[in-house]
Amino acid sequence: MPLIAFSCVSSIKNEVYETSNHQDFAIAIHGGAGTILKENMSDSLEQAYLNVLSQAALAGHQILKNGGSSLDAVQASINLMEDSPLFNAGKGAVFTNDGHNELDASIMDGASLNAGAIAGVKQVKNPIDLARLVMDHSEHVFMYGEGAEAFAGEQGMDLIDQSYFFTQRRYDHLIQVQQAPETSASNSPNIRGPISPNQSPFYDPILKNAKFGTVGCVALDQFGNLAAGTSTGGMTNKRFGRIGDAPVIGAGTYANNQSCAVSATGWGEYFIRGVVAHDIAAMMEYGGYTLEQAASQVIDKKIPKMGGDGGIIAMDHDGRISMKFNTPGMYRAQIDTKGKLKVGIYKSDALLTK
Repeated sequence: MPLIAFSCVSSIKNEVYETSNHQDFAIAIHGGAGTILKENMSDSLEQAYLNVLSQAALAGHQILKNGGSSLDAVQASINLMEDSPLFNAGKGAVFTNDGHNELDASIMDGASLNAGAIAGVKQVKNPIDLARLVMDHSEHVFMYGEGAEAFAGEQGMDLIDQSYFFTQRRYDHLIQVQQAPETSASNSPNIRGPISPNQSPFYDPILKNAKFGTVGCVALDQFGNLAAGTSTGGMTNKRFGRIGDAPVIGAGTYANNQSCAVSATGWGEYFIRGVVAHDIAAMMEYGGYTLEQAASQVIDKKIPKMGGDGGIIAMDHDGRISMKFNTPGMYRAQIDTKGKLKVGIYKSDALLTK
């Protein structure tokens, strides 16, 4: 077997990843998009992110390489990120206004269009696993809160104590956000250009700075089936049982073998209103757009025009990958159909597909 170089940003030493020249499978992951700047990142933290992103991509890819399903690959990659305190999902989930952690997730099968989603759970270590149980073992698509946890118990899933999710970094961020002075939309320095009257009622600069990403994965297996999944801890300081786009099928997650698989990350209110994940798939299926054209139309044009920001990872039925984001950074990794592993964090990382 020929050897393909392990490609990544400069802070990781070059290693070797063994694979064939061409494969009928591929995988891509993200760990959230937002104001991610190199000057705010220590070398050790950057290295930690790159290591976990690489491990998560490789975990799912190994399943695909062994003939496993895209659904299993998506679940495995997301599990690894949920178990890391670095990401806003599972172990690293952010805190709500009342000091709790609430978790959301969804998964979708591109072959059958079957899907499972959960939101507002507080005692589930790996939310993507519960979303998969909803898809595979219930007649429903979406379950919430205590009901979702009751279903988890019926399925034999162990519920854990909330203390598992505590991380000092996330708790400190909650206090920082709660102590931040109120800022009106009209004088916020975070707004990129003028906000039209129909946008301003939805624009909250405090909310904009309090949201930090999700984790997600898209994959194509050797049987030609696509799958997508997304998991998140939501938004720092959220109230009123707020739910973002991550568990909403068609907004934060979508997969269809006729078009593509998509996992989104960003300002959920806008991704829900824009039906982002399905919008990309629909443009491909009905409008004849390529994956890259559809992703660009939504992430580079539609969402910014509405006033939102964020990004997506997407994959079409031939294993082509798009990673579009309109923020300064997005944690991301991919292993394409040539078996090449690529990892990136910042907008300036030119090694990933543009």
